[in-house]
Amino acid sequence: MTGTGAKPRKILITGATGQVARPIAEVLAADNEVWAIGRFGDARAEEELRAKGVRTWRWSMGHDSLDGLPDDFTHVLHSAVHRGEDGDFNKAIEINTVAVGQIATHCRRAEAFIYVSTGALYARQTLDHAYTESDPIDGVAQWLPAYPIVKISAEGAVRAFAATLGLPTVIARLNVAYGPYGHGGVPVLLYRQLLAGKAIPIPLEGQNWASLIHTDDLARQVPLLWDVASTPALIVNWGGDEAVSIKECLEYISEITGVEARFDRSAVTRETYAFDNAKRRALIGDCAVGWKDGVRRTIEAHFPGAVLQSSAA
Repeated sequence: MTGTGAKPRKILITGATGQVARPIAEVLAADNEVWAIGRFGDARAEEELRAKGVRTWRWSMGHDSLDGLPDDFTHVLHSAVHRGEDGDFNKAIEINTVAVGQIATHCRRAEAFIYVSTGALYARQTLDHAYTESDPIDGVAQWLPAYPIVKISAEGAVRAFAATLGLPTVIARLNVAYGPYGHGGVPVLLYRQLLAGKAIPIPLEGQNWASLIHTDDLARQVPLLWDVASTPALIVNWGGDEAVSIKECLEYISEITGVEARFDRSAVTRETYAFDNAKRRALIGDCAVGWKDGVRRTIEAHFPGAVLQSSAA
């Protein structure tokens, strides 16, 4: 995946041990020089990345400088985030915005820069609303209050550095990513609750919808997004082409695993949302992985033998 007839790229990736950036790093390392920077608290993940040809460099976001890291990267994917789980908004904002500034200035000569943001920053509308890039944002998320706030702050920093440095940039607002690495994404997290015999909360009326996107599609689309990077920064929704309700997704998981899916109508549910992907599809085309195929393969990866043989094809 070197792009449209391009020479191999020298790529910098942050967050490369996570479920989003890891498969991207591994796929791109087949044809490019890929560097992954981070704390690498999981030594095994670092070893596995190296085995795939990824070079690793230790960096603690919010604490370390980038002195000593090469500065001739042609392409950047910044996926790492300090989520603010401790509730310290000020610290989370500072860590994330300063990291953007460090990476952007260090890689100011890059051809393209992608910042992975989130759809969680959109102001909530009706459950079946398909969010567009021009919809209002408000940064409210009861499940992790600091998270959308730090993403909004970081998006501001990304826009500023893109304009100031003339750095072609894409802000990719991610929907629900899922796949074989990390915790697997929302489908796997909810399947674990089914295994524990728990009923899944769903809205009192209607459904929670999501634009699930498999990490295979993320890896395939990153070079395409680099190709459309621009100044000012381009903002694009990054989700799957098919909107699916959480209830329908879990009913499918129940069908292929034989594990009962129970639901509880509730005023409080795990919030998800669907995207209008018209802008992304016009820029770089469609996704390749249908949600059913992707979910089945993801369950198989995290729970070997869980998928019934009759459903494994």
